[in-house]
Parts: sequence; structure tokens; C-alpha cells
Amino acid sequence: MNETWTWIWAGMAGAVLGAMFFGGLWWTVRKTVSSQQPALWFFGSFLLRMSLTLAGFYWVAGGQWERLLACLVGFILARLIVMRLTPTVQKPTDWASEAHHAPES
Repeated sequence: MNETWTWIWAGMAGAVLGAMFFGGLWWTVRKTVSSQQPALWFFGSFLLRMSLTLAGFYWVAGGQWERLLACLVGFILARLIVMRLTPTVQKPTDWASEAHHAPES
């Protein structure tokens, strides 16, 4: 029973890590639109987000692959939740319906 709670805790920690990672990515993209140096924002954000995420995974796993897997599942679930909650700028174009505009060869 104690092991089950450990996996649940690891999954919840993974969800928090995922929310920070993908929420930070969303914030970075919004911030760089009006920035004078977008490459610096992306690079700095990437380093910070990856450092925190990898350190969190390492700490949560504690040398046990089961906890690492539970953390990864929580991380992926957080990605799905963040994708659903954050507004998209525009929907992807349906390339098949736009094909008739292409010049003929």
C-alpha cells in the first residue's frame, strides 16, 4: 500500500513539473512576440525549464524506474491539460483543401 502512495506522489510531482515546463513554454512564446531579442528569451527559457525539469525528475525518481515512469506519466498528462487550457493563436491549415491554389507544373 505504501508503494502505491509513492507512485501517486511521483505522478503528481510529474504533473507539477509538466505544468511548469509547458506553462513556461506558453508564457515564453507569448513574451517573445513583443521582444527585441526573442532568441535570448527562447534560449534562456529552454535552459531554465530543462534544468528544473531534469532536476525534478532525478529527485523524484530516487533511483527507482517505477517512480520515474509515474513521474513521466504525470508530466505527459500535464502536457495534455496545458494544451487544452491554453488558447491557440490559430488552427492549423488544412493543406488538402488549399491544394487547388498551388500553381500547376
